[in-house]
Amino acid sequence: MSQRFEGVLLGKGLKFGLVVSRFNEFLTKKLLEGAQDALIRHGVNQEDIEIVLVPGSFEIPLVAKKLAETKRFDAVICLGAVVRGGTPHFEYIAAEVTKGIAKVGLETGLPVIYGV
Repeated sequence: MSQRFEGVLLGKGLKFGLVVSRFNEFLTKKLLEGAQDALIRHGVNQEDIEIVLVPGSFEIPLVAKKLAETKRFDAVICLGAVVRGGTPHFEYIAAEVTKGIAKVGLETGLPVIYGV
């Protein structure tokens, strides 16, 4: 018989760092509101949520790494919005941000959540 491992969605006593891009704020503001609402609904205290605003999505991985290295958080949540336009800029930014966020989690061993 196989074993089953399942997590519980209770955040009481956990601390979260949120890194949020200011660029495309009309989108990232809603992402931030949704993330805060979900955390609070799952038992996280508002005081246990720290929000750091960065200029754009490209800066998210660096700040996520700095937060993870403090060892003050149980997870870091990265929120941003890269909108596809008529140039290859979208592909460059989206690819590097994705790789950077994944690398932070692998290097620090901390859950680093991708929400870009």
